[in-house]
Amino acid sequence: MQTVFQPSSVWHLRNRHVLGDRTCVPCRTSLSTCRHAVRLVRANVAETQATPTTSQMLEEVHDESHAASASSQIFELAVKTSIKRQQRNRQQLTYQGSAIAASLGVGALAVAATHYKFSYHMPSESPFPWLDMAGTLALVIGGVFGMEMWARYAHKALWHDFQPGWALHKSHHEPRIGPFEANDIFAVINAVPAFSLCLYGFLTPNLVGSLCFGAGLGITLFGIMYMFIHDGLVHKRFPVGPIAQMPAMKRVAIAHKLHHSEKYGGVPWGMFFGPQELEAIGAGPELDRLCAELDSKSS
Repeated sequence: MQTVFQPSSVWHLRNRHVLGDRTCVPCRTSLSTCRHAVRLVRANVAETQATPTTSQMLEEVHDESHAASASSQIFELAVKTSIKRQQRNRQQLTYQGSAIAASLGVGALAVAATHYKFSYHMPSESPFPWLDMAGTLALVIGGVFGMEMWARYAHKALWHDFQPGWALHKSHHEPRIGPFEANDIFAVINAVPAFSLCLYGFLTPNLVGSLCFGAGLGITLFGIMYMFIHDGLVHKRFPVGPIAQMPAMKRVAIAHKLHHSEKYGGVPWGMFFGPQELEAIGAGPELDRLCAELDSKSS
């Protein structure tokens, strides 16, 4: 005679008592394919099972208590994760607002200063000082390149190998708490010579003043570029939009992540020429592989 299982709202038996080739009354199918299988995890067994013992019932209570405890832990973890995500979003918005406001403010000030520098010092009937303008533009480009070279040197010699510098810079190599870190003070330090050069160049009506003015603008431009690529793209301190999809910038970002991994002794130390530093020590194939993996994941 075939044993028949009747679904019940009172679950007495353990899961092992209903395994096998059994039949569900409503579906007339085996438990392995029955849509009531969840309901039949514990059921009354007609004609074949006796009333469960006290030990079996205690086991059921223990199992249910354990399941309830696990569900509570999962819920608490989900809440904590949600809170951390909200905190991270607020931190990103805070830093993004600061970055955009600083960039727009400094950019507008630089444009206005450039206009007034040449219009203020130029006599009304004299020709436009094209040589001074050319010197300014040349030093803007030179200032950006020079800051990359300076950053490469300072990063290793002053921020890693020099203990007072490392005392500040190590915050950048540790989990960050809040939107800012002690390492951000280096941005303020670099702003001092940039502002000084711009001020001197603005007030000095000759070629030397124009060169100093251009150098100050170049340092400033490098700082803005560094903030968006290093802080935004690499370390995700704020979203950078379409910049993240530029192949060259992806390569720069991955190169800097290799610096943080210390796989090649800290190389690269520079930022925008980081890929070239890796290629110089024979790590170009590794960089290419990581870039290809990133592209495959995003495609």
